[in-house]
Amino acid sequence: MDAAYLVKGVVIGLSIAAPVGPIGVLCIRRTLAQGKLVGLVSGLGASTADAIYGLIAAFGLTTISNFLVGKQCWLQLIGGLFLCYLGIKTLKAKSTYASAHTQRKSVFGAYLSILFLTLTNPMTILSFIGIFSGVGPLNPQNNGGTAFVLVLGVFCGSTLWWILLSSFVGLFQQKMTGTSLTIINRISGGIILLFGGFALYSMF
Repeated sequence: MDAAYLVKGVVIGLSIAAPVGPIGVLCIRRTLAQGKLVGLVSGLGASTADAIYGLIAAFGLTTISNFLVGKQCWLQLIGGLFLCYLGIKTLKAKSTYASAHTQRKSVFGAYLSILFLTLTNPMTILSFIGIFSGVGPLNPQNNGGTAFVLVLGVFCGSTLWWILLSSFVGLFQQKMTGTSLTIINRISGGIILLFGGFALYSMF
């Protein structure tokens, strides 16, 4: 039973993480400009947020989920503004490779920025509530272990996707030139800025 829920969790984690959005664009850009480690750690920030929302959905914490849904507009505003900030920052980023020292300094910030960005996306909790409702109700008093295994699977599935993505994109890092990085910064910054603008526009 637990093994089946673990597999289900992995599939859910992959399905949530795989669609390429602003998080994916950021991770790809960071992998190319700052190395696989920074790209992977950025993805782990998204995996952590997925696990947090997975816990809320799996354990049926309706008070928290209702609060988050009720604050959807504020979360969308904060997330949209933060996306715009990251988009502008990416557009203005220098087209140079990060040194090992810079990479180490960037890891923590990369993790926190993606964690915050994913947590401020109200669609994440709504997606988990919808998906977990199809898995079936889990009573934390009777099936706390099963719920934990399911959420663990979600984290593993999401993390697997970011490992695969950063590893694949990392294969092209050595082929990047200063000009290529400039183009990547402009394209990814523009895409992220569009996502942020759309998030703000959709509020109205």
